[in-house]
Amino acid sequence: MKTTSLLNNHVITGTLCAGTVLFAAAAASAQNVFVSTYGGGDIYQVTPGGTASVYASGQNFPAGIAFNSSGDLFIGNSANNNGENGNITEITPGGMASVFYSGLDPDGLAFNSTGNLFEVDYRNGALYEYTPTGTQSTFASGFSSPLSLAFDNSGNLFVGAGYGNGNGYIEEFAPGGTHSMFATGLSFPNGMAFNSAGDLFVSSETSGVIGEYTPGGVQSTFVTLPIGVNGLAFNSAGDLFAVAGTGTIYEVTPGGVQSTFATISGGGDQLAFQPVPEPSTLALLAAGASAVALRLRRKI
Repeated sequence: MKTTSLLNNHVITGTLCAGTVLFAAAAASAQNVFVSTYGGGDIYQVTPGGTASVYASGQNFPAGIAFNSSGDLFIGNSANNNGENGNITEITPGGMASVFYSGLDPDGLAFNSTGNLFEVDYRNGALYEYTPTGTQSTFASGFSSPLSLAFDNSGNLFVGAGYGNGNGYIEEFAPGGTHSMFATGLSFPNGMAFNSAGDLFVSSETSGVIGEYTPGGVQSTFVTLPIGVNGLAFNSAGDLFAVAGTGTIYEVTPGGVQSTFATISGGGDQLAFQPVPEPSTLALLAAGASAVALRLRRKI
């Protein structure tokens, strides 16, 4: 016997077999997407239906944004690439904001699987690593205008850098720090994101082309949008979202069908999807037991 229930946007499926109830939960793809606006100083929250609202205001030229596993939002305030006058701000799910680290010129942000935050510093060309408590160390240096970060499923870190047409490049770093050149000849790679298959998608701020790279580095054009785009991010359903400096957010299906998802003010820079919290084991058991009981009552 199978029964289904819904808990916190999760589908709960139970199977009654020889007196034992087994449950599995599948996360729904109803995620809010957060967008930084470099010129506007705002962070927008956009619902799955495309409704946009200001989540945080008064930021100082926000560029990179990323969520940790607890749902805290980290914002790289670049201070308009003004030396080391920026900071990383942390906002809890409840809306409490605090400065995580200051004296920076941050651009791209990304978390690894152990919860450490990585940040590329645009002005000094460094890649920093931060523990959850805020201890900073230099992971790598010597980049030319680093812009974006992305981790693959194996924990390898990819750094997009280089300002201008043809001067952009992507370096790949193994977890231990060993690095190699992954791609060259790019145009302002200001956005990167991996899909579930391990392919890397790279945007160009100077054109509408979004390139796709296989794990082996074979490049192809995934889609060409009407205008150059910045940040990229995938939702849990596998659709790619891209934001342009005009504030237009595009959604592209795995098959390459593109549509306008939403429009915001202030010039979009980077995207990050809010993680969907997993229900506790107790909640799953309670929801499943209720669903089975309901199903049994209907059978009687």
